[in-house]
Amino acid sequence: MRAYDCDVLVVGGGIVGLSTAYAITRAAPGTRVTVLEKEPGPALHQTGRNSGVIHSGIYYRPGSLKARFAVQGAAEMVKFCAEHGLPYEVTGKLIVATEQAELPRLHGLVQRGRENGIPVRELGPAQIAEHEPHVRGLGAIHVGTTGICDYGAVARELARLAADAGAAVRYGARVEAIGRRGGPQGEAVAVRTAFGEVLRARVLVNCAGLYSDAVARLAGDDPGMRIVPFRGEYWELVPERADLVRGLVYPVPDPAFPFLGVHLTRGIDGGVHLGPNAVPAMAREGYGRATVRPGELAGVLAFPGAWQLARRHWRYGADEVRRSLSKRAFTEAVRRLLPDVTVDDLIPAPAGVRAQAVLRDGTLVDDFLFAESPGMVHVLNAPSPAATASLPIGREVARRVLAGLR
Repeated sequence: MRAYDCDVLVVGGGIVGLSTAYAITRAAPGTRVTVLEKEPGPALHQTGRNSGVIHSGIYYRPGSLKARFAVQGAAEMVKFCAEHGLPYEVTGKLIVATEQAELPRLHGLVQRGRENGIPVRELGPAQIAEHEPHVRGLGAIHVGTTGICDYGAVARELARLAADAGAAVRYGARVEAIGRRGGPQGEAVAVRTAFGEVLRARVLVNCAGLYSDAVARLAGDDPGMRIVPFRGEYWELVPERADLVRGLVYPVPDPAFPFLGVHLTRGIDGGVHLGPNAVPAMAREGYGRATVRPGELAGVLAFPGAWQLARRHWRYGADEVRRSLSKRAFTEAVRRLLPDVTVDDLIPAPAGVRAQAVLRDGTLVDDFLFAESPGMVHVLNAPSPAATASLPIGREVARRVLAGLR
C-alpha cells in the first residue's frame, strides 16, 4: 500500500494551476501530480473571463516578478500558441495620453519599457492616426510585443499536455478540508474533497485564485493578506461599429492603482471590448451586481485592510462606481480615446472578477506573491498579467515544489 495517493496536489484548475502541473511533469517526469478543480471544467473564472491580452510587461517595476515573468511569458505564450495551433495574434498596442498632465507619465513608461527590455516607439498625433484612425491623443507609445489569444484554449491545452504526461486533472473536486498527517514516509498533506474522499500527497500547491487566501487558512497557514474581489465590467462595440478600433488602445495608467483603466481591445474573435471598469464585488465570484454572498462579504468587511484601502482610494473608487451605474458616464470615459463612439454603440459584455491581494494596512500587493510552509506552496497574488506570465509562473512554482520533494 502506497503512503501517498500522489506526490503533488494542485488546488485550482485555472491557467496558473495547470501551468504548474505541466511544468512539474516536464521538469520531473514520473512525478505523480493531481489537479483538483471545483468547477466542471478548466479556466472558468479569472482565466476565462479576461480580455485575452498578451501583456508586454511595460507597466511593471523593473526587476519585479511581474516585469520579468510578463516579458518572458509574452514571448513564450506566442510560441506556445503557435506550436499547439491555438489562435493568437501579435497586434502591438498604443498607450495614449489625452491630457497634458499624462505626458510625463507616458515618458516614464517609455523609460520603464526600455529598462524592462521592451521595444517602444513614441508617436505624435498624426502617427496615432496612422495606427488607429479614430483614436485621438496628444501623444502615444507603440508597444510591438503585445498581442491577443484565447487563454481558455491555452488552459485546456495545458490540461491535455499535463494529462498526457501522467497528471490527473479532476473536475468537480472542491476541497473541503486540508490537514497535515504523519505517515510511514514522513509528513503528508491530506485533502478531503466534496466527494468525501481523502487524498494524501507529499506537497500541496495552492493555485486557488479568488480563494487563495481561504485555501491557505484552510491549510492552517496565515497568508498575511486577504483577497478583495473587484468586478471588471465590460461593454463591447456593436458589430457594425467594430471598425472604429483596429487593435489595442490603452490610456496612461494611474501609478497609484493597479488597474489599467478603460481600454479598447479587439479580441481574437474580432469583437471589440471596452473596459474593464473596476468596482468592489459582493462575492468572490460576483460577476453580476445582484450576486451577493453574505459570508464572503462579511469576511471582507471584517478585514482592516479593506477599510484602509477604501479610505486611501475613495475618490478613484467613486469614479469607478459612477461609471458602473451610468452607461453614459462609461461612454464618456471611452470617448476620451475614441471620440466617435456613442452610447448606442455599446452593448453589455460578460464581466470578470480580479482576485486582488490586500495587506492588513490597506496596501495593494502589486507583485506576484508566493509563500511556503512545510508541505505547502501558496500562490497568493496572481492577477493580471498572470495569464500572460503563466508559463514562467508555473516553472517558478514547480521549482519550489520539487525542492520540497528532494
